[in-house]
Amino acid sequence: MLVILLTLTLLIWIAATIDAWIGFRKLDSLENAKKGDREPLLSVIVAARNEEEHIAQSIRSQLAQTYKNTEWILVNDRSEDGTGKMMEDLKSLDPRIKVIHIESLPEGWLGKNHALFKGFQLASGSLILFTDADVMYHPEAFSKAVGYFEEHSLDHLTAAPNLSAKPFWLKAFVAFFLFGFSYYKRPWLANNPRSKTGVGIGAFNMITVSAYEKVGTHEYIKMRPDDDLQLGMIVKRLGLKQRMVTAMTLIEVEWYESLRDALGGLEKNTFAGLHYRLSMVLFSVFGVFVSQVMPFFTVFSGNQTVAILSGVNLVFLAFLYMMVTRNMTRFSPWLFLVLPFTALLFIFSILRASWLTFKRGGIIWRGTKYTLAELRKNTLR
Repeated sequence: MLVILLTLTLLIWIAATIDAWIGFRKLDSLENAKKGDREPLLSVIVAARNEEEHIAQSIRSQLAQTYKNTEWILVNDRSEDGTGKMMEDLKSLDPRIKVIHIESLPEGWLGKNHALFKGFQLASGSLILFTDADVMYHPEAFSKAVGYFEEHSLDHLTAAPNLSAKPFWLKAFVAFFLFGFSYYKRPWLANNPRSKTGVGIGAFNMITVSAYEKVGTHEYIKMRPDDDLQLGMIVKRLGLKQRMVTAMTLIEVEWYESLRDALGGLEKNTFAGLHYRLSMVLFSVFGVFVSQVMPFFTVFSGNQTVAILSGVNLVFLAFLYMMVTRNMTRFSPWLFLVLPFTALLFIFSILRASWLTFKRGGIIWRGTKYTLAELRKNTLR
């Protein structure tokens, strides 16, 4: 049985490695983009709930952009801290800033999705950027993004930021998460016009108004915790022109401050990503354990065939991991040495998120509970 499992995982890693090697060659770096000749009005929409620790610094980094034809719509989504006041203070600094204060959440909406939709309704630009309240921008980020967008005549552009982390185990966990995201979602397919696979990243989703309306706006994905990803997927499914780029030195976000925060943050969308199905949870746990934990132990097997197959599995696993780390992060590829432990952490996060969702009868996201019944009801077909 071990020989069969290891042979199957080896074939998977060989295929995934080849796919990633070809795919990463098609991912551009936004750093290499040229500034555009035109400057269409860019509407930057930021939804925030209880983000008083981050929003001022993030917006100030945006106000320092070399791209000037910009307006900001800051949406205060029922915050219980000083977020709303900070937004008003920022508004007083620059007349291009508009502020919306949301006091209540309509039935059938997730808070962030509703806030982004309300922001869109106030936007005047032909080009929209959905971004988060804790994202930091290099002064040339907007200019290069719009230039790239115009050069390639896009409908949607998403950019992978540098996900910074300080504690060692958080770095290892984030690196593993991006590793899994890359081989599972194959984000480079967003740049293949023949593929229906699309991607969207919450830190940076730039889209034309016409494309946003064509996909149904956030109203179509109003109960999706993974709204950023779903937005990109629908764009591609409708045959609109999409590109994904990396922006390791232009866009940065500290995804979580600690490993505990990361595990808590994944509660909201882990089960959604598995379509709220227990069978998918079990399949994912089994798959991760067999392919990314087991070979590290069976390589020491007394059975020569098992040991050799495990060793070859680890070679391809290491090559793929280092390829992803080099292209999608600024972390050390030597984090591969703790991969079996971060894989076990990831398995724990899947089981924990799924169990808590069942136990609570839904998810709790930024202080608001959304029932499992309504989440399943609004799952996209």
